[in-house]
Amino acid sequence: MDGDWQFQYAKNPAERPVGFFEPDYDRDHFFTIQVPGHIELENFSQIHYINTLYPWEGKVYRRPAYVLSDADTGAGMFSAADNNCVGAYAKRFDLEEPLRNNRVTVQFDGVEQAMYLWLNGHFVGYAEDSFSQSEFDLTPYIQDTDNVIAVEVFKQSTAAFLEDQDMFRFSGIFRSVRLTAQPEIHVNDLAIHSTVTADLTTGHLAVTLQLNDHPAAGTVSLTVTDDQGEMVAEASEKATEQVHFGDFEVANVRLWCHSDPYRYHLQLTVRDADGAVLEVVPYDFGFRRFELVDKVMMLNGQRLILNGVNRHEWNPDRGRAITQADMVADLQVFKENNINAVRTCHYPDQIPWYTMCDEAGIYMMAETNLETHGSWQKMGAVEPSYNVPGSVSQWRDAVLDRAKNNYEVFKNHPSILFWSLGNESYAGEVLAEMNAYYKRVDSTRLTHYEGVYRNRAYADRISDVESRMYETPENIKAYLDDHPEKPFLNCEYMHDMGNSLGGMASYVNLINQYPMYQGGFIWDYIDQALYVTDEVTGNRVLRYGGDFDDRHSDYDFSGDGLMFANRQPKPAMQEVRYYYGQYNN
Repeated sequence: MDGDWQFQYAKNPAERPVGFFEPDYDRDHFFTIQVPGHIELENFSQIHYINTLYPWEGKVYRRPAYVLSDADTGAGMFSAADNNCVGAYAKRFDLEEPLRNNRVTVQFDGVEQAMYLWLNGHFVGYAEDSFSQSEFDLTPYIQDTDNVIAVEVFKQSTAAFLEDQDMFRFSGIFRSVRLTAQPEIHVNDLAIHSTVTADLTTGHLAVTLQLNDHPAAGTVSLTVTDDQGEMVAEASEKATEQVHFGDFEVANVRLWCHSDPYRYHLQLTVRDADGAVLEVVPYDFGFRRFELVDKVMMLNGQRLILNGVNRHEWNPDRGRAITQADMVADLQVFKENNINAVRTCHYPDQIPWYTMCDEAGIYMMAETNLETHGSWQKMGAVEPSYNVPGSVSQWRDAVLDRAKNNYEVFKNHPSILFWSLGNESYAGEVLAEMNAYYKRVDSTRLTHYEGVYRNRAYADRISDVESRMYETPENIKAYLDDHPEKPFLNCEYMHDMGNSLGGMASYVNLINQYPMYQGGFIWDYIDQALYVTDEVTGNRVLRYGGDFDDRHSDYDFSGDGLMFANRQPKPAMQEVRYYYGQYNN
């Protein structure tokens, strides 16, 4: 479904085209827009970069619903706002022959920030987690020919309080859209449980499937092979709503790690009652053992050292609507510069990136789409009087849903070592519940969250590691000398802006001094800057925050990467390559 869509822009909800989703609506006056892409980069809306503040600060008074009072529901805060632009998308299509006579869904990989969906004039659903895939069942309303799918995208919604990341504030359908067809027996979910014995010699594998409700008569078979094609496990079961395979024992198991990202090959084959193949699901997975031993993070019996970077998704022409080529290029840079770890700051990345990190042996901190920086830090001071989610029960479900989205989509990737609760959202009961959720569903990974450093009341309930931002080597030493309970990592450090990274040795030296110091993630990997044509010279040049008449703005603070936005390395990358090369294993 990628490509040209019809499009109409409204600067606020009151001016949006009413009824545009009806099949017979006259859309001849609509523009054409590319999907995936950002509305702002098609010159329909203001480009705006900002770091910690909310975009409306100083212009509109807003406080998160229920934070100051249970009576404050926030009704109409965004839906009736004068400063909330709306994009109306529509596309007419015929259903391709292979999709017909099946259950048909549509998958949106990323829509920023809130979306309503219609098909052939029927309302289908709503979603507002910008960086997670949203899937909708179109079957009740789909036709073989002449379908009209319509999406209404609001730039701001209640989700705006939860998505206050340090980045350009875009909107629109910025990741791919596709239709899928599901046969009468379909694997809805695959959960791979691969563990390793303490002596690191034997793997144990269990696989649980969720099929569609009331599947037809049939079978599901499983095979697991190594990279030489030798059979490791094999089984077949009747098709029921839940199917379980295992426990399989894998002798002399080969373990996944950065230097040897070895994966086994799992394949599921779904057949109907007559033996005809309905569906084939391939999935590569790894065995590894990640644990805390004497307060030190150990991977496969070896101390973990993180040579990491924080990585926003970025392309200087396309913003966050990045391509496969961008991801391939980034992994090549990682390899050339001894980068072995990445933090998905501060949201789930495109789905292919996780498989690519599995293949390349890149350790991942998989971050939940959550940052509420502007609700608790004002002008640099900690002031959480209207912090969300905090301990506000009305925000609980929305936040835990984001954690569940993160876990369920990416749970089978060996590259993920940490589930991160999000970024810079202070701390409270809701985040403690999120931490408990991750621990309940997954015992093979650690949880991470830096914000508990700001509110020590939750130190025993949030995060398996001590994580701080831009902490000095002297203060890290003081922490490690004080008989701490948790290992230390820098979730953000060095801040590569201007002439930075000159003191990197002072951090790297801690690795040999303290086993509980385990590296970290440089802020950040790539500049956020956009190509424009210079008005005077006619040359293509990179422009940063504040260069687009965006106010208020944090200006060139968007340029703090090891790479320029066009993926040209900065001189600081030499420092990274040298020091990270000392512990690249």
